[in-house]
Amino acid sequence: MDGILSIKRNIITAIEKAALKAQQQGKLPEVNLPEISIEHPQKTEHGDYATSLPLKMARATSMNPLVIAESIAAFIEPATEVAEVTVAPPGFINFRLSDSWLAGQIDEVLSYGEDYGSLKLGGGKSVLVEYVSANPTGPIHVGHGRGAVLGSALSNVLTAAGYRVSQEFYVNDAGSQIEAYGASIYARYLQELGQEAEIPDGGYHGEYIKELAQEIIDQDGNKYLGMPQKEATTLLSAIGVGKMLEQIEKDLTILNVSFNKWYNEKQLFNGLYQKVLHLLKEKGFTDEKEGATWFTSTALGEDKDNVIVRSDGSPTYFASDIAYHYDKFINREFDNAVNVWGADHQGHVSRMKAVLGALGVEPSRLKIIISQMVTLKRGKELVRLSKRSGEIITLKEVIDEVGADACRFFFLARSADAQMDFDLELAKKESAENPVYYIQYAHARIASIFRLAAEKGITYTDGDVALLDDEAELELVRRLMLLPEVIERAALAYEPHHLAYYAQELATVFHSFYNICRVISADEERSKARLKLVAAVKLVLKRTLSLIGATVPDRM
Repeated sequence: MDGILSIKRNIITAIEKAALKAQQQGKLPEVNLPEISIEHPQKTEHGDYATSLPLKMARATSMNPLVIAESIAAFIEPATEVAEVTVAPPGFINFRLSDSWLAGQIDEVLSYGEDYGSLKLGGGKSVLVEYVSANPTGPIHVGHGRGAVLGSALSNVLTAAGYRVSQEFYVNDAGSQIEAYGASIYARYLQELGQEAEIPDGGYHGEYIKELAQEIIDQDGNKYLGMPQKEATTLLSAIGVGKMLEQIEKDLTILNVSFNKWYNEKQLFNGLYQKVLHLLKEKGFTDEKEGATWFTSTALGEDKDNVIVRSDGSPTYFASDIAYHYDKFINREFDNAVNVWGADHQGHVSRMKAVLGALGVEPSRLKIIISQMVTLKRGKELVRLSKRSGEIITLKEVIDEVGADACRFFFLARSADAQMDFDLELAKKESAENPVYYIQYAHARIASIFRLAAEKGITYTDGDVALLDDEAELELVRRLMLLPEVIERAALAYEPHHLAYYAQELATVFHSFYNICRVISADEERSKARLKLVAAVKLVLKRTLSLIGATVPDRM
């Protein structure tokens, strides 16, 4: 991948050398050069890469940026990869890659096989990605599904970028919500057996609680009827948590989401929680007031202090999170951690960062991604309630309706910090309107080309890529070259949605190429060259869809 990955570095180096030479020759004042970056121009006629360095230098040099651009461009040394260097207002230097060099990158892509796009960016550092972490008191819903796809795809991206990634689901199996869950199951259990019972205040009223109670009756009969209420509630709570986790894991598996570890909150209270609380007290970051123990966040720049132990002696969710993150960074020694949280956790971010600093952990080692709300639609109509139960729409219902691939792609189609509309009707369409269908169809179309080639006895391994000089062919190569950049950008910014954008762009350029250039024709040598090109496209489409977590069909 050296040629593909080094071209940007080579261009940046050439710009720096040219700028320094222009200063040495007296064409530019000797000022410190700002950081040099290059990007892809929005319009292809401006070239393949561009730098805005002259604009950045204008103030320090008191010169017209266009004059600075011309002065630097005059000293840029010729390179085999670059066919043309031009200057454009108001002060850009543009680079157009050589057609022959571009065509040669097809062999470069194919040489890496399914490792194409992999980087050494992470240097083997360990990263724990924790996501979903839904309370095991009910089925996971659409919002959890978005977080699941974000965490799963990000884990794929970070792995491709050279990090050692562990994926974890934090099971909230302790605290008041679990007690309320058990009490709700017990009430429904009694009702199903003809007894008088009421679901307690703050309990769970969903239809699934009734179904769960009936399932327990089918399994154990009236076993819990004669028990003391507290004992029965505790047992039913444990059964309910176990069954709900089984269902959650099953639903996530269908979505192609899996974890290295399911981490139980209960294990934090076998000494770790007490240890961390003592440590915070020892460091002077706690205060006793109103009968409760507070983390003195204000001493670290927060707007308010936060309760970690309530007046009744029970730990808050924040206390559990402190112990959990101490375990992540101190006990298990992860270099970095990523949490994918729902929008309702936005206010929890800053205090989590503050407490890490109090524990001696650099806060920047924790990255928190907030996954915004999902609105379900059927065309223009809002979908608010489940068809089955008349309650919240579960993730499984959406997967059953549109399929796991559409769920993965649509949940990833926008950045995590943007609210999204999920159009169920669009996700089911088998047409170019549906982006996931459009992308998968590109892969299936290429597979059909190779079936035709096999029928005709045409192989492509000795195809001469130098024959590829049509602009549609070269534009396709340009898109293939972008995958390493996309992976790098997604990994550095923790933004896996760039994969979805890239896959759609690549598919669009391929379908355009397909309509312009006949792959298998009477010209056997050109056919071989084009087969080699589409083999590279097939490889990159497969790699991208795999990173997204979608399947890669050969027939549709």
